[in-house]
Amino acid sequence: MEKRQDISPQEFKKSVKPMTPLYGIDYGTKRIGVAVSDLMWMTATPLKIVSSWSELDSVLQERGVGGFVVGLPRLMNGEEGEQAALTRQWAEKLQKKYSVPVLFWDERLSSSAVTRLFVQQADLSRKRQKEVLDKAAAAYILQGALDLLSNIS
Repeated sequence: MEKRQDISPQEFKKSVKPMTPLYGIDYGTKRIGVAVSDLMWMTATPLKIVSSWSELDSVLQERGVGGFVVGLPRLMNGEEGEQAALTRQWAEKLQKKYSVPVLFWDERLSSSAVTRLFVQQADLSRKRQKEVLDKAAAAYILQGALDLLSNIS
């Protein structure tokens, strides 16, 4: 199987229609965290946790779609494992369905960073953390990409 070259952040920025929202995606086989950017691509906001294509469709139809930043779960050594392969397969379907660019973002430690924030800053219970973790991780992933994209001319 031939591995396709991922789109670069520069190519991604050039290919996304201006003044359209970007979506951050934290893909999981059971739950998908979704975050959305403002139209100026400055701020990521946790949006929702979905578990099906129809739920995702309804979320995206509300605002329109400029592009997706999908968290890619690499192993700690930087290699891609089984979960990364599943994420790539799902993102390929996403890209075909919506015909907009997809930028993969290294999501190593994003969930642990968000969890640490919940515990240290927000003092959320474990139950409440589970309810918001995936969409907060999606926002963390998206904000990292937005910060990078803001520095690309």
